[in-house]
Amino acid sequence: MGRREVLVQLDDDLVARLDRLAAKHGTNRSELLRRGAVAVLDAEEIRQADTELQASYRFTPQDPIVVEVAARLASETIPNW
Repeated sequence: MGRREVLVQLDDDLVARLDRLAAKHGTNRSELLRRGAVAVLDAEEIRQADTELQASYRFTPQDPIVVEVAARLASETIPNW
């Protein structure tokens, strides 16, 4: 995968904190920032999926009878240990 150099402005304190964390984990500032960018993007995807799931339940709420039947079937199929 190709990489592109991107200019990001950070204050001195943030750079120092990143450098300390990078040293502690045996990596470098750039790798920490890459990981952080991926974490932010992943969190947004999860947030969006959660929002869509909640919206789908508002649009078509679960039928209480279906939930009750599913729970009863599940309890009947659980092995007795």
